[in-house]
Amino acid sequence: MLAQAAVVCLEHEAHTSAAQLSVVGDFNATYSVTWSEAVTEAKLRFWNDLEEATQQGAYAVAILLIRALTGYTIIERSRKGTGFDWWLGTEDNLFQGKARLEVSGILRGTARRINSRIKARMTQIRQSDQLALTAYVVVVEFGTPQAKVVQR
Repeated sequence: MLAQAAVVCLEHEAHTSAAQLSVVGDFNATYSVTWSEAVTEAKLRFWNDLEEATQQGAYAVAILLIRALTGYTIIERSRKGTGFDWWLGTEDNLFQGKARLEVSGILRGTARRINSRIKARMTQIRQSDQLALTAYVVVVEFGTPQAKVVQR
């Protein structure tokens, strides 16, 4: 479902399969984002709330990016109020959180809006700094498309 939401957002912004996603921030890379399933009318109705699709699609992109950039994988959804979305770990120990991930999605935005969102999420994630674990903040923008990834 997360991947489907990402595709809905990418196609809404007139991207086709093999769109180039730029990664900026503390990591710099470019990835080709490919998909094979068409966005049908039923899928568009399911994801009719584009704000929700944008957030869920951003999770899909961020999860794959963090895995590619850091080797971490998602091990658990974080509870509300912790200041972050996901616990990250390694495949050899899926029971111990080793890092935190906070994700935000923007359907179409400027560099200023992306940086503002990064700043807000960096402040938000401080709620869990007592854990003394690395934190990653990813803001995915589907219009370009791009993702800004910051490590703290």
